[in-house]
Amino acid sequence: MVKPVVPKQIVKKRSKKFTRPLSDKFKCIGTSWRYPHGIDSPVRRRFKGEKRMPNKGYGSDRTTKYINPTGFKHFPVRSAQDLYMLLMQNRKYAAVIDRKVGAKARKAIVRKAHELDVRLINGSAKLRKVEV
Repeated sequence: MVKPVVPKQIVKKRSKKFTRPLSDKFKCIGTSWRYPHGIDSPVRRRFKGEKRMPNKGYGSDRTTKYINPTGFKHFPVRSAQDLYMLLMQNRKYAAVIDRKVGAKARKAIVRKAHELDVRLINGSAKLRKVEV
């Protein structure tokens, strides 16, 4: 199995989701984030003790952005030929088989990935048994 090259430790600045103001008080207000536009909104005015608003400072580090917990970045694959693009980058990228790919092509992709020593994130999805 291929080991990932991780430049440094992945640090998430915030793991909690930003929720919509007043969504905890009213059932009819959903939790997905909406910017508060009100003239007197304490969240918009950034009062102490109020909910935090998302901003640029919560972004991920450039070197660890888009990296999966396994240490790889995702690369979408639709055919077995796409795996050849990962030959030189197999320690940085892992292949992810597209959800529209059928069982026959999926089997071919799994076999080819095993031959080329390319990591597959969802190699066992939609397959009952794989003969390698």
